[in-house]
Amino acid sequence: QVQVVESGGGLAQAGGSLRLSCAASGRPFRIDAMGWYRQAPGRQRELVAVMSSGGITNYADSVKGRFTISRENAKNTVYLQMNSLKPEDTAVYYCNAAVRLFVSSVVSDYWGQGTQVTVSS
Repeated sequence: QVQVVESGGGLAQAGGSLRLSCAASGRPFRIDAMGWYRQAPGRQRELVAVMSSGGITNYADSVKGRFTISRENAKNTVYLQMNSLKPEDTAVYYCNAAVRLFVSSVVSDYWGQGTQVTVSS
């Protein structure tokens, strides 16, 4: 099985910065994509940023220009650098890894437990 662990959440002031980390580990696998999602109280879970194995990125409109997703392939790790934080960014942030086990062509999703990000006004 594949484990996904995120870290780096916490409390920040508006205009501040945080960096989230997410590492995937476990049985042999190949990553198709890794990304970040978030869910705020009373809202649906939404895509924040994703990066494919080919390096293609996609961001939610609400974070473009402020957040940056990056990776270290050797560590199966992705990061989310969050700058110019706003109170609206307050949410639980979840890491997702879309992987192929062994030589399988089937893509499976694995989720972390989430890390709380709170931005004060």
